[in-house]
Amino acid sequence: MMVNGSKFHLLSVVGLFLSFCELTFSLKVTSTSPGVLEKAEGDGVIMDCKFTIESTESGPWDIEWSLQPPDNNGPSNLIITYSGDRVFGDYYGPLKDRVHFMETDPTAGDASLSITKLKYNDTGTYQCKVKKAPGLDSLNVKLVVLVKPSKPRCSITGTTETGNDIALHCMSTEGTTPLTYTWEKTTGTKTLPSRSVLDSTSGTLSMKNVSTDFSGIYRCRVSNKVGSDECIVNFSATEPTNNAGVIAGAVIGVLLFLLLLLILIFCCLRRRKEKKFEREIQHEIKEDVPAPKSRASTARSFLSSNRSSLGSMSPSNMDTYPKTQYSKIGNGDYGVQPTSMNSEPSKFTPGNGTQYSNGMSIV
Repeated sequence: MMVNGSKFHLLSVVGLFLSFCELTFSLKVTSTSPGVLEKAEGDGVIMDCKFTIESTESGPWDIEWSLQPPDNNGPSNLIITYSGDRVFGDYYGPLKDRVHFMETDPTAGDASLSITKLKYNDTGTYQCKVKKAPGLDSLNVKLVVLVKPSKPRCSITGTTETGNDIALHCMSTEGTTPLTYTWEKTTGTKTLPSRSVLDSTSGTLSMKNVSTDFSGIYRCRVSNKVGSDECIVNFSATEPTNNAGVIAGAVIGVLLFLLLLLILIFCCLRRRKEKKFEREIQHEIKEDVPAPKSRASTARSFLSSNRSSLGSMSPSNMDTYPKTQYSKIGNGDYGVQPTSMNSEPSKFTPGNGTQYSNGMSIV
């Protein structure tokens, strides 16, 4: 009895397993998309998810897409679902209004998902799950959003004179790595000089001992898996300048400038000295010449002097003066009467002026 019971139990387990396998494989999800999708930022993507049902199921439809966490730890973010004959697509904020099913009725066997205007943060693993009780199946699609290279900037470092070494640089500040740089010459021989070395990782083209043959237009192109961009630079090799002539000209110019400066200083000092000498001469002349007296003071001084002389010649004082003795002359010799020294002095008549006996008058 116990042996028969064990056999019955084993057969029951096998039957249940076969029934589960039949129910599980009655719903099969497939995809034609590669395991990893690489798309450029700003583009759109379609993640394929189709399914088939081999047996009739009575349960309701439940189709959903979710974004798995990067480390596969923690809950997933539900993006869009089809349940109860309705579509719900407002679950995940970063993808709101950018996701939708490709088919209006995904229960027809196509649950493919479309995402528009991809962003770099949309990178991740997306899971398509189709469930119709008791059947259930799912698959994962990995999406990698790549950024196109930004427009590069071309530049030249080094002296452009012949015989020197220069470097052409090309740099793009944005873009998903790895970025690849290439250089080409678009004029002349349209081939890079033999003495040039290209670093495709840094975008530097080094050229040794340049000559006039190196002159021309060079173009740099930067690219990655999803796009490319370019820039150009015009390089012109020049002959070396005559440094000795430049130095000599500079020295002569400095000397001429100093000479003109010295002449200007000399003229200024001489002019200042002449002005100082003129001022000293004028000052000495003013000190030597006495100030002129006024006409009225001169007249008063002369009048006072004459009055003093007249006062001293009054009759009372006349006797003190020595008298000159003259020899007598006959009256008949000249017909002139001798004048006596004792005669009274002539009188003066005052008027507009004072007249003296000697005939002088003072106004």
